Amino acid sequence: MGITYASEVEAAQTEVFDWHSRPGAFTRLSPPWQPMRLLREADSLADGSALLRLPGGVRWVAQHDAAAYDPPRRFVDYSAGRPLATVLPWRHTHTFAAVAEGRTLMTDQVETVAPEWFLRPMFEYRHRQVAADLAAHRWADSIGDRKLTVAITGSSGLVGTALSAFLSTGGHRVIRLVRRAPAGPDERRWDVETPAPDLLAGVDAVIHLAGASIGGRFTPAHKRAIRASRIEPTRKLAQLAADTADGPATFLCASAVGFYGRDRGDEVLTEDSTRGDGFLADTVADWEAATAPASAAGLRVVAVRTGIVQSPLGGVLRLQRPMFELGVGGRLGSGQQWLSWIDLDDLVGVYHRALVDLDVRGPVNAVAPHPVRNAEYAAVLAKVLRRPAVLPAPAFGPRLLLGAEGARELALACQRVAAGRLEERGHRFRHPDLETALRHQLGKT
Repeated sequence: MGITYASEVEAAQTEVFDWHSRPGAFTRLSPPWQPMRLLREADSLADGSALLRLPGGVRWVAQHDAAAYDPPRRFVDYSAGRPLATVLPWRHTHTFAAVAEGRTLMTDQVETVAPEWFLRPMFEYRHRQVAADLAAHRWADSIGDRKLTVAITGSSGLVGTALSAFLSTGGHRVIRLVRRAPAGPDERRWDVETPAPDLLAGVDAVIHLAGASIGGRFTPAHKRAIRASRIEPTRKLAQLAADTADGPATFLCASAVGFYGRDRGDEVLTEDSTRGDGFLADTVADWEAATAPASAAGLRVVAVRTGIVQSPLGGVLRLQRPMFELGVGGRLGSGQQWLSWIDLDDLVGVYHRALVDLDVRGPVNAVAPHPVRNAEYAAVLAKVLRRPAVLPAPAFGPRLLLGAEGARELALACQRVAAGRLEERGHRFRHPDLETALRHQLGKT
């Protein structure tokens, strides 16, 4: 029982080991389809311990074995604490061997009662993540070998969690701007109404992700909350960035393809396309305009117009996956509406490019190269999950849940968006087609 899984990584032995030793590594290695969640990351691969939560409130302590610690060649963790260590024994040996200049054989050996077929998708995912993340950081070093201090709002959200972990494992310092009392030196309290004058002192770049969820019925109160959480907080943060003498030179702000309106038919939409109509188009346009104080002060400002993010941890895929797994999923409405999507790891990659590529500025469409119609999305998701997709949801279904306006703006929206600026920069996507992305996110490779 257990598994031994190995692959070669195009990186030096010390580079691969150091990546695993930095904050965020466990997050980057955790398969999103698994129900296990990290509560506390180990502060040392030598003798630290990580705390995880399993379904039912069960907690798992992963203790690192000091006697087996041998950097940069090996570290070991094992399950500790009763009763789980008795019921599910686990000893995981991570080894790294230089096989050529700039190449490392990375091997995971796990001794446990779980069978290999159950563990294999997890380790395939982990090795893909390590190889792709290291390649991305190597690319960034080739265009400007400088580690940055990056302040992030919304760092606990779906995108913020993944992006913070990616940057910190790459050697950048991440400062989380939080609305509670700071829990350590890498957090600063962000008063949305009156930001502290030194909030952004010593920061190289701001990544502004915070904003209330747009999901739900478009009641007047919900619409006010969507706008209030974005426009004025963005303006104040952009003004603070402009006013901070030793502050950021780069200001990245989340945005959305909702800028192009709720229904543009088959029109291919690029960053040069006009804004559309509707509540979200108006909101996104005002949201992007709120960054004006930063651009007026000479900061490099990028608005990341994001499509439908694919991850079982949040968004559309999290909502639709249970229905499709039960065999009751299908297209929405006519199924002819265009869906411009992006894999979560590719969205992290877009923010990474926007952060380090100094020629990127203005709006950037963060979408995969191949948008699909809603009916094709349903068919591909069903194929990946090996389920039928024969029960379409009529248009009145989303209207019952979201209201008429919410259904038009969200579930039934039609936007065929192209990643024009990214293609101009020669940007490479990890998962450019939908099936590959869903298999990666759901462990169905």
